[in-house]
Amino acid sequence: MKALLGAFVCSVLSVSAFAQTGQMRGFTAKDVAAEQQLEQQAQSVPDPARIRKYMEFMAGEPHNAGSPRSKAVAEYILGQFKEWGLDAHIEEFEALLPYPTLRQVEVVEPKPYVAKLIEPVVPQDPDSGNARQLPPYNAYGATGDVTADVVYVNFGVPADYEWLEKQGISVKGKIVLTRYGGSWRGIKPKVAAEHGAIGCLIYSDPHEDGYFEGDIYPGGPMRPFDGVQRGSVLDMPFYPGDPLSPGWASEKGSKRLPISEAKTLVKIPVLPLSYGDALPILQQLTGPVVPKEWRGSLPVTYHAGPGGARVHIKTDYDWTNKPVFDVIATIPGSESPDEWIIAGNHHDAWVNGADDPISGASDLLETARTLASLQKQGWRPKRTIKIALWDAEEFGLIGSTEWAEKHQDELKQRAVAYLNSDSTAKGWIHVGGSHTLEEFAAEVASAVQQPGTKVSLTDFSLHHPLDPDAEEPAPPQGEKTFKISALGAGSDYVAFLDYLGVASMNEGFGGQVKSGIYHSTYDSIYWYTHFSDSTFVDGKALSQYTAVALLRLGDASVLPFEFGRFASTVNGYVDDIQKQAQKSGKKLDFTGLKKQLDTLTENGRKYEALLDAAMLKGSLETAKVNAVNTALMRTERALTRPEGLPNREWYKHQIYAPGFYTGYGVKTIPGVREAVDSQDWSLAQKEAGVVAECLGQMNQAVNEAIADLSGL
Repeated sequence: MKALLGAFVCSVLSVSAFAQTGQMRGFTAKDVAAEQQLEQQAQSVPDPARIRKYMEFMAGEPHNAGSPRSKAVAEYILGQFKEWGLDAHIEEFEALLPYPTLRQVEVVEPKPYVAKLIEPVVPQDPDSGNARQLPPYNAYGATGDVTADVVYVNFGVPADYEWLEKQGISVKGKIVLTRYGGSWRGIKPKVAAEHGAIGCLIYSDPHEDGYFEGDIYPGGPMRPFDGVQRGSVLDMPFYPGDPLSPGWASEKGSKRLPISEAKTLVKIPVLPLSYGDALPILQQLTGPVVPKEWRGSLPVTYHAGPGGARVHIKTDYDWTNKPVFDVIATIPGSESPDEWIIAGNHHDAWVNGADDPISGASDLLETARTLASLQKQGWRPKRTIKIALWDAEEFGLIGSTEWAEKHQDELKQRAVAYLNSDSTAKGWIHVGGSHTLEEFAAEVASAVQQPGTKVSLTDFSLHHPLDPDAEEPAPPQGEKTFKISALGAGSDYVAFLDYLGVASMNEGFGGQVKSGIYHSTYDSIYWYTHFSDSTFVDGKALSQYTAVALLRLGDASVLPFEFGRFASTVNGYVDDIQKQAQKSGKKLDFTGLKKQLDTLTENGRKYEALLDAAMLKGSLETAKVNAVNTALMRTERALTRPEGLPNREWYKHQIYAPGFYTGYGVKTIPGVREAVDSQDWSLAQKEAGVVAECLGQMNQAVNEAIADLSGL
């Protein structure tokens, strides 16, 4: 370690302005300077050229989960890890991964039309014509052969069906046509089936990601006329992962549910359409004109139906188990090897996946190389660090879920935090996660420079310039606090946070790139290098951010959790739920819940004062520090319950979960909030009591940490 720091000091005259000065969360005053120097060395390693090199291999061919190419990508990652001197291995699982064998959509009357269901070759993009790509389909849609009139249902969420019912329009026995957006795609056939529909078509309207938003590919970044969004429609609000093994790992020879008992499989046939294939259906629909907010940007008057368009859908799949390959690298801890810090991204894609997920996977590989280079020079983290590249995320978070279910007992004992990334683009840092890590996330962002500027990631995220054509607006004027969002679903943090209660973060760059190639054949290296982070400098910054976060989590004397922001944020959630209830003329009794939050706020203040005092000391008693960290690791676990949420026991976390009818979108304090949504007031009151109990146990853990800090 001394040799490492000595060599570094010779090459650096001063600590960067982007490193923290003074106290650093969880580090004693005497350790801050050494940590800053180590982080600066780490930040000097990531290389945009290397990130591009990883992308060129991994996204050079289609590599959907279960394919030989997916295995080849996993072996490439393993080879890179071992070349860098990391201890790494592949863990193999099996999962139900249906590929399409039959896809037909045709308008049978009044004016026949046979849907193309293919994405044409773009001459400028050499990857767009690869014969090995999976065709457009929705994984886990049912095998079926149906013919019926069509009803247009907008985004296909419950509120849309309420409008249809008011018009006297039923979808029972019909095929619904719904557009992407408004909710996760798996919600659309789920709600359609609940209302009696026998088939579902999901199309990409140009209003959301086509020519309404900008020039279409290859002239611009948006979805072209025949571009299609593939994707899973697994009902993940019940549980993610292999649909035949909820709660346990799906390995060779392990038990499986019969397909008929899998709750997450869709009951009706589903297929995705381009707006080119959807237009002949919409052109022929009759019935009332839909509300203004239901109308897309196709050159037709949008009618609801039914009538005017009768469609035939026929689908089939090879309902077989296929191999899944997770790649895990481990850097063993020197002092607390049984405390694990884990970072992950996924490596599988629907086609080439340069943006989703290889942009983020390549950055994580460069983070791994960064830590390996430090390791070669004598650094060893206090805690064990694991870096994982998951497989089969696109089908339903399968690789990460099966790994977490397999190792669930040791993860409950050992996992400190899980850091996740997925696709990343150009713009500014976005972080979501456990609000006990919000202060930590802000500190790390303050230690990394925004590419092309002289300010930190934190400063740029708070004060980036207003761009009327950007994907999202500038932050509110006067905003001074770096905030993280709550996590719902949509990436590999779900099993760690929602099932195991491991404090988690999800990070990536974005905000300056519009995209219309999501889950299409055009998610290619050509698209990414022309319309996204073309120089890979934002990718480099993400690699730096993850490296700094792992170094701090791995080396801090005291784990960097904080409870004041968490209590304030959850108080806001409670107030929001109460306002929602009052709209229905109800007022819930949140006295017990609020009391626990008030206690947590006060405990947070006590903890911070004691932590600051302890970190100023020159040395700390190991046994006491270990006791503090053990208590801190329990704080997120305390927010889970073995019985899970009402009607979906897999989801254990009582503060964050994907909504039952939002899919990706988060429902905070979900047991209470969803009971209020359904106006089940007795359940809402009961669930408020459950959350109060969880917060009480969190307070107990914080009190234990306070007592141990007092001893320091």
